[in-house]
Amino acid sequence: MSDVNKNAVEHTLIEKITSLCKRRGFIFRSSEIYGGINGFWDYGPYGVAMKRALESLWWNFMVETRDDVEGLDSTVICHPKVWKASGHLDKFGDLMTDCRDCKARHRVDQMDDKTACPNCGSTNLTDPREFNLMMKTFVGPVFDEDHAAYLRAETCQPIFVDFHHVRISTRQKLPFGIAQIGKAFRNEINPRNFIFRSREFTQMEMEFFCADTDSMKWYEYWRSERIRYYKQLLEFRDDEIRIHDHGDELAHYAKAALDIEFAFPFGWGELEGIHHRGTWDLSRHQEFSGESMEYFDQETNSKFIPTCIETSVGVDRTMLAILCHAYDEDMAETQKEGKEKDVRVVLRLPAKIAPVQAAVFPLSKKLSEPAKKIHEDLREHFRSEFDVTGAIGKRYRRQDEIGTPYCVTFDFDSVEDGCVTLRDRDTMEQERVSAANIAEILRDKLDK
Repeated sequence: MSDVNKNAVEHTLIEKITSLCKRRGFIFRSSEIYGGINGFWDYGPYGVAMKRALESLWWNFMVETRDDVEGLDSTVICHPKVWKASGHLDKFGDLMTDCRDCKARHRVDQMDDKTACPNCGSTNLTDPREFNLMMKTFVGPVFDEDHAAYLRAETCQPIFVDFHHVRISTRQKLPFGIAQIGKAFRNEINPRNFIFRSREFTQMEMEFFCADTDSMKWYEYWRSERIRYYKQLLEFRDDEIRIHDHGDELAHYAKAALDIEFAFPFGWGELEGIHHRGTWDLSRHQEFSGESMEYFDQETNSKFIPTCIETSVGVDRTMLAILCHAYDEDMAETQKEGKEKDVRVVLRLPAKIAPVQAAVFPLSKKLSEPAKKIHEDLREHFRSEFDVTGAIGKRYRRQDEIGTPYCVTFDFDSVEDGCVTLRDRDTMEQERVSAANIAEILRDKLDK
């Protein structure tokens, strides 16, 4: 396939995913009735269900099943000195240039040709200049510099600030981590690729504190654990993810860093960063706050500033990666002789994060009451949906498009034999099973 055709196919795929997300209520542009606002997205009913399931999956993997990681939920606005200490106010920015002809604005590092506008080809560009990505606001009734504040650009800095509060209240000893899921904001010059690069996004971060002598061991440990998460829980294939090691191209405070990347339709893109941050963050907050960030190790009778290993992943980017991985068009199974191909769009989502895990259908509206009872019982255990609208085939298609693993149909025979038809999303096979045991049957299938 030529590069032109390949790019067209990839462009079409991201357009199809964007269209499906809007049509089925996963994700759509914020404030769309006013023309939208670039870089901001709303999650609809199915999108928020999937997003919460993803966050819960990560939280369970990183916090709930471990004894050495604690949770935190910090404020979006911190004291301005937090961002001075972290370096964000002085160095957190990108070089940008404007095209004087078409008025488009570009990040210089995203331009293949730094001398020509990617939009119109003009070479009439402004000189590159620094653009700070922090979003500024004001706290209180007076809008002056004394009341200026910033929306957090990353969720990790409050973790460093609250290090001692968490450690003391949970009686944790090194090594241990602090995890957080929350919103972050960056005034991106050029938001793009759907939800891959936005101005408002959600991060899942964990800062793991340890002694420097053990730090590389923990760096390698978390590298392995995070790869296991993507392959085992999100079911990503080997050809879909890769590790990009930063090598010697490191921040001045870092000892090692890598990105876990996903093969998006528009190319390889970062999902998660794993960084050896050294003692940089705690040292800076000690310097700027005047408060000691040292840890006293009773075993060695020594006091030191802990080293930090960070894992940082974007929820929205992971959502997009999952959608790209799961999107499928099945034509062979639905093609009818003498007619155009009938395309069945399917999201082959892992059952753990599917927005609906089981959909219940009465074959006829007359059977709604007993079918609704099954749905009410199932939703005590699973994310269940009841659907009585349209022909049964159309209802199957709707559930295929939102990634529902199993559909349960209550028909007229169900009244007599106490059985329902269980339909598998991926194989489309149907089997008669006991209605009384449907919850147990589904649990066995969803746990596989």
